[in-house]
Amino acid sequence: MIKFRIFPLVLSAALSVASLSASEADTVSRKVIHALSVDFRPAYVFPTHDFFRGVNRTGNSINSTLSGHLKYGFKFSPDTETGRRYPYAVQGIGVAYNTFHNTVEVGNPLAVYVFQTSKIADITSRLSFDYEWNFGASFGWKKFDKLDNPHNEVVGSKINAYINLGFLLNWRISSHTHLRAGVGMSHYSNGNTRYPNSGVNTLGASVGVTHFLGDREEPHRTLSVGRQLRTPFRKFVSYDLVVYGATRKKGIWPEGANPLMVPGSFGIIGLNFNPLYNFNKYFRAGVSLDLQYDESANIMKHIANEYIPSNPEEVKFYRPAFKEQFSAGLSARAEIVMPIFSINLGIGKNFFCQGADTNAFYQTFVLKTTLTKNVFIHTGYQLYDFRYPNNLMLGLGFRFNAK
Repeated sequence: MIKFRIFPLVLSAALSVASLSASEADTVSRKVIHALSVDFRPAYVFPTHDFFRGVNRTGNSINSTLSGHLKYGFKFSPDTETGRRYPYAVQGIGVAYNTFHNTVEVGNPLAVYVFQTSKIADITSRLSFDYEWNFGASFGWKKFDKLDNPHNEVVGSKINAYINLGFLLNWRISSHTHLRAGVGMSHYSNGNTRYPNSGVNTLGASVGVTHFLGDREEPHRTLSVGRQLRTPFRKFVSYDLVVYGATRKKGIWPEGANPLMVPGSFGIIGLNFNPLYNFNKYFRAGVSLDLQYDESANIMKHIANEYIPSNPEEVKFYRPAFKEQFSAGLSARAEIVMPIFSINLGIGKNFFCQGADTNAFYQTFVLKTTLTKNVFIHTGYQLYDFRYPNNLMLGLGFRFNAK
């Protein structure tokens, strides 16, 4: 199954790149500082479907969820170049157990993810304002089934992508132990690889403890070392070239007939060329030329049947012209740069397109996982009109003029 092979790859890459980055960029030491964290996250479930509003076996609303998280993370030592450049960045892997208080129809999904967290700003000498993102896959969902689970018209896959973004207050109880609490949003979806795919969205609180193992430098000492050894940053332009692919399912709404799911899956292949101006060590931005071929685009206009059959398996299509399934767009891109991972966000519009499916205003969320100085894994998700899922973007990127 192509849709989630990338997530184990990202997890293993996160571990291997730690030693790779240290060996390539850190000439003083390969030392890292390890950390263990425990979080609890109660959350509100947005009632985006009647299933959540009580149209289910229990007759009760599904409006809350609770998850427990266990995480292993590491940060680079202040003795290393990466540690001096990013003194507060912690990254690693986590697992989470979730309950939606309806095991029979929703399940109790287990999430496995990579994460990264760092300081945004100091509030006091012991209190800071931080962020954290999680990106991975969740397993064990009870998916829609006409006979066994007919009310759950939200989840169409046993495995779904998991994305979380949180903002936290970080209280440094001691040099080794931090208490963190804040708020965050989570999204679960399969990227249209299966239907239904309404997505599950939550907003909730988070409280947890992080404990750093072994010796750890005090923050003021880390900063002083960084000031002494830091070299001036010179602004420059880098160029990212990405090739990606994915599969997706397709639903159509023929005029005068009921909506139906087209049998089988459709292929997607795309290319992005993304010049980025590196403003500083944390941020770069630019524009991207986005090319994509979607085998499912605009097929509704090419139904071969004289009438719409009641059985979706009997629906046939003529192949649309290439220009109806190919699109070219320009998007504005902004990227947050941290050790190993970078988060790239984009907003764009197709300028070369034909048909409603490609004449789109689209948004992208991309996680770039560094393999070498010039090569990275590209794991992305595309929406249109800020709410409708379009497709996954799983591929490989090459960075030119990397420094």
